[in-house]
Amino acid sequence: MNKKSLIISTVMLLAGTCAAQAQNDDSNEISVTDSKGNKEVIEFPEAMGYELDSLLNLYMAKTYLDADEDCQMNDVNPVFEEEVYVDRLSRIPTIIELPHNDVVQQFIDRYSGRLRHSVSYMLGASNFYMPIFEEALEAYDLPLELRYMPVIESALNPTAVSRVGATGLWQFMLTTGKQYGLEVNSLVDERRDPIKASYAAARYLSDLYKVFGDWTLVIAAYNCGPDQVNKAIRRSNGETDYWQIYPYLPKETRGYVPAFIAANYIMTYYCDHNICPMRTRLPAKTDTIMVHRNVHFEQIAAVCGIGLDELRALNPAYRRDVIPGATELSCLRLPQTEIGKFIDNEDSIYNYKSEELLSKRKVVAVNQAKPASARPKARSTRSRSRSRSRYITIRSGQTLSHIAKKYGTTVSRLKRLNGLRGTSIRAGKRLRVR
Repeated sequence: MNKKSLIISTVMLLAGTCAAQAQNDDSNEISVTDSKGNKEVIEFPEAMGYELDSLLNLYMAKTYLDADEDCQMNDVNPVFEEEVYVDRLSRIPTIIELPHNDVVQQFIDRYSGRLRHSVSYMLGASNFYMPIFEEALEAYDLPLELRYMPVIESALNPTAVSRVGATGLWQFMLTTGKQYGLEVNSLVDERRDPIKASYAAARYLSDLYKVFGDWTLVIAAYNCGPDQVNKAIRRSNGETDYWQIYPYLPKETRGYVPAFIAANYIMTYYCDHNICPMRTRLPAKTDTIMVHRNVHFEQIAAVCGIGLDELRALNPAYRRDVIPGATELSCLRLPQTEIGKFIDNEDSIYNYKSEELLSKRKVVAVNQAKPASARPKARSTRSRSRSRSRYITIRSGQTLSHIAKKYGTTVSRLKRLNGLRGTSIRAGKRLRVR
């Protein structure tokens, strides 16, 4: 297909003049076919494939979320006319465009259908995370509808890791995370810290807007990187409308903006699709204390009586249950009621099983002993052999035969020991006899 016909077919597709091809509900992608028979494949964002069981197994979900047993709505997804979806999207108070088309509709259907119970979880979990997202976005004067980006990035799982290594609620890649001040090493991964990652994401989104000046392009660039968006702009002869550069974007990015629109829709109109949010019990208030020495979560848990799972949930940035306070002053988040207990028992905490839990040695002695080997023995043997060598001074009239007989050897050996070719010898010369 040439470039011109590709753009025409894409515009027809997104204008609603195409027919969507039926999809397997378990597929990780959708394909759409326009009236000319041109087929296009669009990938769902990876988080739209996360299993609900894994989300419900997270500490915050297990501890503070419950199914709403009082919900009277039938667990059935109603179907509405297209005009209803168009009208609802238009009434969401946003700065960012939230248009409707057949691709957006398929993502809405996915959230309201197969993923409706995951949406129930995310509605409950949003009570933990949305205030953090909103504060970070407000700090950089960004549109608050961007708070739903972690819904499509991570399904609100703070420990999510994608197949390419993107990590945390905002799914930062390693290089981008470090570029925006998130520490990542063997013990610490601040991409998993909801607060630090949210402020880093807000900075990144703000910087992308300075480049593109269009929020839809910013959202696309967050997913695939600004270089990919710029390539798509060049390939479309300088078009700067997302829906015009759409065919030139990576497959997942083609689905990313529709997923963002669908996430805003479903998190706003969940009741109209008979989705009941999980009940949320807000966690106890927390506070932080700065740690100046290395400390293991097991030390804190044993002395302060706090569960390991709770410590991990409150401090998700620490990858190996170790806070490297000796490297730099490090933050420990605890239930507010436990801060005083930590301060009162700090020495006991640091000393508890420290040799077992923090076992890295600071100084190691090197074994200086030199093992015996065959080679020195061989040299020693040769040395002893040289020490037994004997030389004589040849006297007038002596022959090799006479000398060999006197010293219990042979003429040939005497010749070999002294490098002689013949048998003639001269009086006064030294001769080796053994």
